[in-house]
Amino acid sequence: MKLIFVSGWELLHKINAIINNMPGLTDRVYTFRNLLGYRHLNELIELGRANPSPQYLQQIKDSITPDDVVSYVYTSGTTGNPKGVMLTHENFLTNIRGVLPIIPTAAGNRILSYLPLCHVYERMLNYAFQSLGIPIYYTENIAKIQQDMAELQPDIFTTVPRLLEKIYDKILAQGNKLTGVKKRIFFWANDVALEYEFSSSKSYQRKLKRARKLVLNKWNEALGGRLKVIVSGGAAIQPRISRVFWAMGVPVLEGYGTTESAPVIAVSDFFKGGLEFGAAGHVLPGTKVRIADDGEILTKGKHVMKGYYNAPEQTAEAIDEEGWLHTGDLGKLTPGGRVKITGRKKEMFKTAFGKYVVPTIIENKFAEDPLIDNILVVGENQKFAAALIVPSFSDLRNWCNQNHINYTTNEEMIKHPDVLKQFKKVVDQYNKFFGDTEKIKSFSLVGYEWSVQTGELTPTLKLKRNKLMEKYKDQIKELFK
Repeated sequence: MKLIFVSGWELLHKINAIINNMPGLTDRVYTFRNLLGYRHLNELIELGRANPSPQYLQQIKDSITPDDVVSYVYTSGTTGNPKGVMLTHENFLTNIRGVLPIIPTAAGNRILSYLPLCHVYERMLNYAFQSLGIPIYYTENIAKIQQDMAELQPDIFTTVPRLLEKIYDKILAQGNKLTGVKKRIFFWANDVALEYEFSSSKSYQRKLKRARKLVLNKWNEALGGRLKVIVSGGAAIQPRISRVFWAMGVPVLEGYGTTESAPVIAVSDFFKGGLEFGAAGHVLPGTKVRIADDGEILTKGKHVMKGYYNAPEQTAEAIDEEGWLHTGDLGKLTPGGRVKITGRKKEMFKTAFGKYVVPTIIENKFAEDPLIDNILVVGENQKFAAALIVPSFSDLRNWCNQNHINYTTNEEMIKHPDVLKQFKKVVDQYNKFFGDTEKIKSFSLVGYEWSVQTGELTPTLKLKRNKLMEKYKDQIKELFK
């Protein structure tokens, strides 16, 4: 490391101990704010202006090859320690060339970005939009995302499914506050949206037109009213969420990939046969995909990483001798040639009866209920599957008020017999979608929402399973008694 650029005191406090142990770096820290005892970024800029070296700069540029590493991007660490993925110029450029023809862009477009740039999906798309000279606007705080969308009126928005789920939950919460005819019209329009198909009858089109005029257009306007497309990645999106956004006139493209593949492997598109609810779309041009005998998705091409930083053994495990990257994801190819994700290989567990359970499939289904904010399915070497459930506390509070249930804290609320009875009904309802091995036979409610700040979720809102298993080990033990 040669230089460190940091915004202000908060980050400096986190890295001061490291800086002090690295000779030569103590006077090479530049800040974006005027902090006493540290150099400001402008000092470095002025130093460059005072010492122009165009020939030296050209030599450096000429020495860079497409195979050189441009960035180390760390994996999210959902099932183990994060690994440093070495991504080259060619890795990123291959993805950019494959993705840009799919996303409808034009001069004057506005991009809203809220995902962290340490996430490869957001990084690659930022590079792609920058290559076209399209301005990118960054949200200050995820809590302000809907406000920012209304103010900015973006044309393109990149996200993970969890945020779209939260937006939809907020929409439904507003509907539940209505009464009488307005409430009936609101949920009639919602039912129409949930029936959306890419090819539908004329009678449905008439219903959709009316639903948009009465209700759905207002949902669109709340998101700025100009969205040409939302690109969703990082996890599989629930088909019902996609249907609702398409119905309100906001197309959602679903992509699939990994950090190790820079990242997109497949993405839905607006070309013939490019759209299917519940599938990630066609494989990008120049990218190869095949499904291994155990259902794991393998990919090969110029998008595949150079390797893991300082980890040759792990690199050899991930990329076989023929150059196939073993993604760790389970999936299949649909009859239309689109990639469909069914789960994570490392997250899959075996019960005491030797039956395999893919928890993400169960979690995604249960998370459709408005009362559930998050859910962790467990059951490794146990006789049955069980779950920790984080309620959506805003919805649960509304439910408690409607049912005249008194409480003072979240903890008191989730222990109330009527609340537990209601969640038992929810669990029984969603268990009907699964075989006996996958049914949730026991559950426990958690008294606060999981978040990035409290450490249970990754920056892209995925569950940190290992951390959760350790944090709630006593509560999990109780589930199997």
